[in-house]
Amino acid sequence: MYSSSTLQWLSLVGIIWLQSISGTNTNFPAYSSEFKNLLSLSQIQLNNLAFASDAGKLFGWLSGVATLYLPLWFVLMIGAVLGLIGYGVQFLFLVNKIAFLSYCQIFFLTVLAGNSICWLNTVCYAIAIKNFPYTRQIAVGLSSSYVGLSAKIYTDIVDVVSPGHSNKRAKTYLLLNSVLPLMVSMLAAPILKDIKVKKTKGSGRGFMAMFIITIFTGTYAVISSLGLLDMVRPLFHGISLVLLLATPLVIPFASMLKEVFMNKIMESRVHDLTVDEERGESHEEKVDDEEINVTKVMEEIGVKLMLRRVQFWIYFFVYMFGATLGMVYLNNLGQIAESRGYSKTSTLVSLSSSFCFFGRLMPALLHYFFSKSKYMVSRTGSIAILTTLMAGAFYLLLDKHNISLYISTAIIGVCTGAITSFAVSTTSELFGTKNFNVNHNILVVNIPIGSFCFGYLAAVLYQIEALKHGGNTKCMGHDCYYNTFLIWGTICTVGTLLSYILYYRTRRFYRLSV
Repeated sequence: MYSSSTLQWLSLVGIIWLQSISGTNTNFPAYSSEFKNLLSLSQIQLNNLAFASDAGKLFGWLSGVATLYLPLWFVLMIGAVLGLIGYGVQFLFLVNKIAFLSYCQIFFLTVLAGNSICWLNTVCYAIAIKNFPYTRQIAVGLSSSYVGLSAKIYTDIVDVVSPGHSNKRAKTYLLLNSVLPLMVSMLAAPILKDIKVKKTKGSGRGFMAMFIITIFTGTYAVISSLGLLDMVRPLFHGISLVLLLATPLVIPFASMLKEVFMNKIMESRVHDLTVDEERGESHEEKVDDEEINVTKVMEEIGVKLMLRRVQFWIYFFVYMFGATLGMVYLNNLGQIAESRGYSKTSTLVSLSSSFCFFGRLMPALLHYFFSKSKYMVSRTGSIAILTTLMAGAFYLLLDKHNISLYISTAIIGVCTGAITSFAVSTTSELFGTKNFNVNHNILVVNIPIGSFCFGYLAAVLYQIEALKHGGNTKCMGHDCYYNTFLIWGTICTVGTLLSYILYYRTRRFYRLSV
């Protein structure tokens, strides 16, 4: 029988695996051109399909409600099945197993597929918060950083299965999107259990090992994505990444060995109760202040009360004008690079992905190393700093030099990832953990709303500039996105002001929580 500590670490490994394959929406550009050709779609219609994946988050609250009444493993399987249907039917259409799908049907299936991600993420967040109540920021930040590896994982598999064939690659991406989350969910479901965790931990070394593994994995993914290991066969890349994803299993295995070793020591000294009790206290009852940081909550409130709070709506728009705006920029990165005549789009996309990965990891690292420091900034304060940097990055994009494009993309990538990670713990602190699954899914409704508004704005301004430059549907030049960046920078500036208001309103709570 495994100890609670071993099961706790096993659950984190399961979360990491799920997060690693949950970024199926990042693969849309890989097969979007196939739908564009098959259905003769315009660019606006294609952009609407890109929005449809985010639109699935409008119904993400359903997964939160489901966790209140259903076992978490069952909620996980519902999400996997929804993804199987959403992506699977589209795959059958591409391989001519289904004679015809209308544009509306494709749109609905994309929404369904996008919604499936919410179910997977909800389970991951719920398990991380329940099983790591004293270090939830670290567990959530560390595991969610693996979402940034999804595109790399899927691409490596496709490179092995379908090298060099664009049409076949598109079909392979859709097939993987449909079956891989289901396979990983079935593998992870048995170890995703709600563990009764003792107030004594010794998790410091475990998290340190996890950080080393995660940073090494992310660094390897970045180096290989930038083409620095092109001389190595794709099969090697795929196998290497799978082995790196399996490496976190070392932590629960080490925990199990430690438990066995400690039990043998305790049994060998059973003759001396005094010594036994003292050693039991030293190993099991001693609390390491450097490792334990109990996260307090402002108050436990439900959805109805939360929606009536001004604080929630400030938080809602801070997220929309910050992280969501950053996501829209990253989704349009290929078109932005093309309009500037920048040929190395894949390098720029890899740059954004890698910085987003380390941005997601950053809150966990900061919390682990500096949570007890008097210089540690609160979650809302950190979000305010990040939105300030992001606003500056949008204004920097007004410069036409490629170095500005690189710097801005790196800043927006890291800030978007970090705010996304910070938001999970911020939601639980401001509105409680009891209704977190529903509350946070209500919060992320801002993503599809912002994706549609900001993305549509960019498309319209892009089209206007294209008409100015000769009436073509394709726009080339620095002016194509100049007005867009100016407006996005202004919107992010508003988000920055709101974030400082949120920080001001919560400063007393965080000061008392230290």
